[in-house]
Amino acid sequence: MGRFTVRLPDTLHHQLESRAQQEGVSLNQYVVYALTQNITPAYTIQVLPDVEIRKQGERFDALLKRLGVPDASVAGDFLSTREEEEVDAEMARLVSQVQAKIRAAN
Repeated sequence: MGRFTVRLPDTLHHQLESRAQQEGVSLNQYVVYALTQNITPAYTIQVLPDVEIRKQGERFDALLKRLGVPDASVAGDFLSTREEEEVDAEMARLVSQVQAKIRAAN
C-alpha cells in the first residue's frame, strides 16, 4: 500500500475531519474514499444517449475526412513504436464482451 504526506490548509483539514466524523470513519479512510470518488469516473464506462453517439460518430467522420487516408508505411511505422501494455484479465474480458455486442449490433 502506498503512502504520501500532503500539507493541507487548516480549514480544509478541519472540514475533512468533520466529514469523516459524520461518516463514522477515520480521516484516512474518508480521504481515500473522497479521492476514489473523484478518480473513478475517468475509468468507468458510461452509457451515452443515442444522440450523443451519433454526434461523436459525425465528429469522428469529419476528423477522418480532414486527416485523409494515411500511407500504409506511416501507419506501420507509428504502430511499431507504441509501447506494449500488460493486459488486465478482467479488462480483457470486458473488452471482449463489448466487442461481441458491437459485432452483434452490426
